[in-house]
Amino acid sequence: MNILITGGAGFIGSNLIRYLIENTDHQIVNLDLLTYAGNLKNLEGIDLDSRYRFIFGDICDKDLVKQIFDESDIDIVVNLAAESHVDRSIEEPEIFIKTNVMGTQTLLEAARKKWKAAPHDKHDRKYKDGVRFIQVSTDEVYGSLGEDGSFSETTPIAPNSPYSSSKASADMLVMAYWKTYGFPAVITRCSNNFGPYQHPEKLIPLVINNAIKGKEIPVYGNGEQIRDWLYVEDHCSAIYTVIKKGKAGEIYNIGGNNEIENIRLVRQILRSIGKSEDLIRYVTDRPGHDKRYAINCSKISCELDWKPSYVFDEGLHRTVCWYLGNKEWLESIVSGEYRDYYDRVYKSITN
Repeated sequence: MNILITGGAGFIGSNLIRYLIENTDHQIVNLDLLTYAGNLKNLEGIDLDSRYRFIFGDICDKDLVKQIFDESDIDIVVNLAAESHVDRSIEEPEIFIKTNVMGTQTLLEAARKKWKAAPHDKHDRKYKDGVRFIQVSTDEVYGSLGEDGSFSETTPIAPNSPYSSSKASADMLVMAYWKTYGFPAVITRCSNNFGPYQHPEKLIPLVINNAIKGKEIPVYGNGEQIRDWLYVEDHCSAIYTVIKKGKAGEIYNIGGNNEIENIRLVRQILRSIGKSEDLIRYVTDRPGHDKRYAINCSKISCELDWKPSYVFDEGLHRTVCWYLGNKEWLESIVSGEYRDYYDRVYKSITN
């Protein structure tokens, strides 16, 4: 199959490309605009494989997207191209609407016209070609949880940030294409990912990077926000399971079954690197900060026979070791634009 992965130079995208090249014989096309989170260094070695092709460009570019579908005869789309950092969405929400909503619509329309999906009978949701468009979304579209319960696929969406609102909007577009045109799409909603090649504005690599350098580690509020952590390789295997076994028109939650408070996570990383907790610096909480996320992934487990392979401690150990062994990669990321962003966000709110 010819698989188009958008945002393939980013964290999850590059890990997915590595997973597919190493475990399948599919042809991979990577469309990426190489914004701050996209980095071709994430794919060093893979770029030499004859089954891999990189295209520089924007998913909002209708002519380019159409050309890719025509020239590469795309069978499957995995849409990972997205602005994804909540703090950035608070600073500059417009770009999140453009990429996450308008970009998704551009992909949907190009794929619909190319694949010529016919309107479906609402009582018959079977497709001879199976799932062909995977919209990779986030558990943040569900909003925030209290102390109990977890998000299921039937939980009403209730986003609380410009980022999660843009992802929820894109999800609704995808489902509208399914219901209106019989478009063979699914939505996956994952919990917080972690692992190699993640941009150091995200919590785990930020803590590792600052700890290595003996710098203060900013923790929002009291640090008691709870997240469910999913090792990125498990996420990649789940996406491929959905490609092979998923049912069009469905939503699949993907979680790691690893709930932990942010402050406990920070302390665990510091212990693993041998650094003092004195580096922790509490800062003013993020506006609209969700208290807790937790994913119920029993649907994908029962229907598609998928479950995560890594327990949290193992995944975190592998992640810390990767960053410690790839300091040159890390240093190349934290210079320039990222440093300006870091200073803008954290120095202005330090207590």
